[in-house]
Amino acid sequence: MKKIKGYHGEWNMGSPGGWDYQGTAQLLGKMAWDLILENIDVGVDLDFGHPQINAVPGFARMMLRAHRNRHGRNPVHAVLLAETETLDVVLENKNFVNYLNSMDGVKASLAGPGYLSLRNGKVCCKGEESTVIFMDFNMNILIKIGQEEDIEPIKEAIRQGILVNPRGMEPLGAKGLFEAITEKYKGLLSETTVEHTPWTRQFYPRSTTGPEGEIIEDLPGWAENHWKGLVLKPAHGYSGHGIFVGPKEKDFKKHIQIALDAGDYIVQEMVPLSIWSEQSAWALPEECSLYLKEWQTDFRCFITDEGLQGFLARFGGVPTNVGSGGGIQPLAILNSNMSQRVAVDKINQSLLKLGFEAFMQIQNEVKQKAVELGFTYLLGPIMITLRPRLLTMGNLAELREYAHNLWRDAVKLEKFWRAGQLDDVVQLGAEEKELAMNQPWRGSPALMVSDGLFSLGADLTKEE
Repeated sequence: MKKIKGYHGEWNMGSPGGWDYQGTAQLLGKMAWDLILENIDVGVDLDFGHPQINAVPGFARMMLRAHRNRHGRNPVHAVLLAETETLDVVLENKNFVNYLNSMDGVKASLAGPGYLSLRNGKVCCKGEESTVIFMDFNMNILIKIGQEEDIEPIKEAIRQGILVNPRGMEPLGAKGLFEAITEKYKGLLSETTVEHTPWTRQFYPRSTTGPEGEIIEDLPGWAENHWKGLVLKPAHGYSGHGIFVGPKEKDFKKHIQIALDAGDYIVQEMVPLSIWSEQSAWALPEECSLYLKEWQTDFRCFITDEGLQGFLARFGGVPTNVGSGGGIQPLAILNSNMSQRVAVDKINQSLLKLGFEAFMQIQNEVKQKAVELGFTYLLGPIMITLRPRLLTMGNLAELREYAHNLWRDAVKLEKFWRAGQLDDVVQLGAEEKELAMNQPWRGSPALMVSDGLFSLGADLTKEE
């Protein structure tokens, strides 16, 4: 079995999202594939319905497991806690609550912080005891909300361990943690976690070691001389905000200074674009033509205490975040006896042979269905490709091993952090640290994600 090439760009241990979008993308991808096959014989056998793809059922099982561990067979009241202004606009939260409510014996609520209250020591939502809560925002947002609203019920939920994204996990989402993985603790963690972690250093005037183990006397000065192979990121950022990508920035000195002035930045070796890029047939409406467009691809893995639960396949520029204008790509298991590279080429060539009018007709039907399904994000409708990203059963086996090892390593890293051994790479405010210390994780049922910049066999690197 060929090993998956590439790196995880970041982890999210605090409030991972995106679990619902792939399920919708699968419906749209299967619809597109059926319409394509009505027009042309592609000669590739694909499965869009493999249970490993969709993370929602595993996420729901984790919520119910956490409830049973605490409340046994008592009635379930699961709460998805979100920022009040997002309650009507974030579709995946509404969809997940509806999914939970469709399960026998389960009641679920979508609520903002103001819906929670304390009654006789119990955390209640709309007057009814909350038995398990998923909080869809991080601790820094919680503290910000606390400046204007009463968050004592949430703090009590943390103290009682009702949240299923334990606050003790969140420090492990700091991107500076990758420095410890690539240096001090690499001998204590699994091979798969270490080999998929890019060289990373906290960015400030300092001496350190470089990607090849070389001595760096002045990190900012070294970065200025090696800018084309580096990326600067906020250590606690999200949605691609504040990221400076070396090859795409003209005034790198300016961005180095911005990062130094802001503080809490990391510098990271840039994952070669060719490893996580693929081609898809794409339309040029203004020219009424089709061509092969190169996209960067991002591969989010959802992981619980049960192991790998599903994926979110994103595509776009650098970064690929939907919040930065990226899209979501359907996934399919390749059943045909051929490599992904051959299969992708056959699909792309078939799409080009369809011609512009047939291609656009299919695309417009898919877009119309997407609007009906509410396939939107904060920026509006989400882009989607007609060509799915392909996985093999071999890929799934390796991704399961990767996820299993990553979970175990994260538990180890939490232990190191609680012992004060990661304070140099994980910076938290006093209030955030107190909340994290109040709710240790220790591998209990929870949801975490890893965003992989992986090659799944159809990347644009040359064959080895």
